[in-house]
Amino acid sequence: MKKMIILVLMFMSLMLILIGCSHSKQQTQKKDYKPEVLNVEFVPSQHSETLNAKVKPLQKLLSKELGIPVKVHISTNYNTMVEALKSKKVDVAFISPVSYTIAHDQGAADVLLKSKGYLVDKEGNKTKKLVDYYRSQIVVKKDSDIKDLKDLKHKKVGLQDVESTSGYIYPLASLKDKGISLNDIHTKQIKGYDQALIALLNNDVDAVATYQDARADLKKDYPQIYQDTKVIYRSDKIPNDTISTRSDMSPSWKDKISNAFMHISETHKGKKVISEIYGHEGYEKAHDKDFDKVREYRQKIDSN
Repeated sequence: MKKMIILVLMFMSLMLILIGCSHSKQQTQKKDYKPEVLNVEFVPSQHSETLNAKVKPLQKLLSKELGIPVKVHISTNYNTMVEALKSKKVDVAFISPVSYTIAHDQGAADVLLKSKGYLVDKEGNKTKKLVDYYRSQIVVKKDSDIKDLKDLKHKKVGLQDVESTSGYIYPLASLKDKGISLNDIHTKQIKGYDQALIALLNNDVDAVATYQDARADLKKDYPQIYQDTKVIYRSDKIPNDTISTRSDMSPSWKDKISNAFMHISETHKGKKVISEIYGHEGYEKAHDKDFDKVREYRQKIDSN
């Protein structure tokens, strides 16, 4: 009987060791994904029929840097991109701060880089100041009786999708701080900041939420846009959009991808490509803690 008990205990110990080794191997594999084809995805900030042609140069540049084929896809919205990261259909995402925090908090993504961009002056001209942040703003017509956030009550407001940092989360959180809930305004979802501003100019809405300053991108087609509109709200600083990877990407490949994007952004041709596609002018290393303030704004919306 004693021998039987000893044999059973030995068998159980062996099984526990094997299970532990298997679990350890799985854990290693989870953080050791090495792509053979890199799938990159982004949500365009503007509606453009020429974007598909513009992504091809980026594919070529990244492929040359990484030594593997690269496919760049255009996504319809941030929620779709978060799900694609979770299901491992996307390896790298140009993703907004809010969407990054959602994906990371669900164990689907790790941040690599923050984009950098030039500030614009009050007339919409680019300055030489390159920064890693931006702001949300709310724009109304120049002759509007809307002077501040409180005046938006019962007005028709154009917003981006629910995971847009500057086009949804920050303006609505700021409205909540003023005692105005989502139910107190009439919302209209508009895809693309340029389309939102055009809707404002056409009097389809009373106000629109955009990034600062989306009006600069429309100056060519609407030269009077700065004379015809005014800004009634600007948010606190928001960390710029991220380049993030699926969470199981190997550390060595995370470094390769980071270095590839940073090197591309430092070349004349590469900088032109990323600027035309997504408005990025460069990159810097990012850390998850950089986005804690974004989480605070998310929580304000979630508590509605």
